[in-house]
Amino acid sequence: MLIIGFESSCDETGVAIACTQRGLLAHALYSQIAMHREYGGVVPELASRDHIRRIVPLAREVLQQAHVKPDELNAVAYTAGPGLAGALLVGASFARSFAWAQGLPAIAIHHLEGHLLSPLLADEVPAFPFVALLVSGGHTQLMQVDGVGRYRLLGETLDDAAGEAFDKSAKLLGLGYPGGPELSRLAQQGDPRAFTLPRPMLHSGDLDFSFSGLKTAVMTQMRKLHAAGEDTDIQQRANLAAATETAIVDVLAAKSLQALKQTGLKTLVVAGGVGANRHLRAHLQTALSKMGGQVFFPPMHLCTDNGAMIAWAAALRVQAGLVDLSDVQEASFAVRPRWDLQDVCVPAA
Repeated sequence: MLIIGFESSCDETGVAIACTQRGLLAHALYSQIAMHREYGGVVPELASRDHIRRIVPLAREVLQQAHVKPDELNAVAYTAGPGLAGALLVGASFARSFAWAQGLPAIAIHHLEGHLLSPLLADEVPAFPFVALLVSGGHTQLMQVDGVGRYRLLGETLDDAAGEAFDKSAKLLGLGYPGGPELSRLAQQGDPRAFTLPRPMLHSGDLDFSFSGLKTAVMTQMRKLHAAGEDTDIQQRANLAAATETAIVDVLAAKSLQALKQTGLKTLVVAGGVGANRHLRAHLQTALSKMGGQVFFPPMHLCTDNGAMIAWAAALRVQAGLVDLSDVQEASFAVRPRWDLQDVCVPAA
């Protein structure tokens, strides 16, 4: 079965084709980073307009890559939420119209489910059940994943997510957009021991997160550097970047290990944009090796938003019998800028 997937929830336009038997056949991605960098962050209206420009050429590109004709497709998948309303509308309207024109079923996919299942696109994939650390944009969650559509929330952020902590701290350090990767690059030159930063909720006894206090601590340190005339010292800023990255990674790793201990599982999956952080990857690989477990990540090029994870999530839901492909829907549709992942779970028996 051939499924084309569309992703347009924020500032990446992604299109991909997946086969339930052969895996990912083709994918193409356009990032809007260069456009938004001028404004220091994502401008929703500009993001929506750019999706309109990119989605048709990308669709043609992946069809050519996969050597697939539109009438050979069996279904169309798209991100229905969560995300920016206008951006979601572009992808959803094109996907639903494409499906209607071809007489195909349209499958609405939860953006976070796409990230959650993206490690299953790697060469070595985890077996169910596993614990998943989902660190994507404004989301930081720990989930127990017993199968496709079978997710149980273990803990989540109470305020800023890890990705937001990276981006906001980077802005305080005077770094460009996107902040997370810029902070990580600067951190490679720094000494994390040069500054003492808090590890919020590290010993809370539960699996929830909080990163707003860390952002405040970074702001306080930058004010101290400014008062001492050292805020433009590249080494001091690198040290603070390293201390910030280490604090975030320490909390994410500690909570993940706690989740494994609480559930009795030995397999951890990390998904989402922060999953590309090399410090986090190294820390977790070392920790899981010591405890006799395994940690899995998506391929580096699939950590950010992409169409491959949407097409593959749809393929997995089809294989699990969670999609009624006999229902060829009309072109009408709705998107959900706010959407709880629990809403797409299989009802408990």
